[in-house]
Amino acid sequence: MITTEVTFDELAALMKQAAGITVDPKELKDAAESPFDSFGLDSLGLLGIVGELENRYGASLPPDSERCRTPREFLALVNSTLTAGA
Repeated sequence: MITTEVTFDELAALMKQAAGITVDPKELKDAAESPFDSFGLDSLGLLGIVGELENRYGASLPPDSERCRTPREFLALVNSTLTAGA
């Protein structure tokens, strides 16, 4: 079971790495209910982030992970999946 949680800082770094989008982690956290497309991230970019997280943690995320609409929704799903050991 994984006990660490993916943070807004890590999500911002993943957005840069997987999708080439630079977002200030504080801005991401402050606007956590805003849709990903308001940050310039599309579903393909989010799919890249999902793949990177699966590789990093050796755990599969739910098939609909890339359909999350907001950073808060995405982090909640990812963190609940990782801490549950799924």
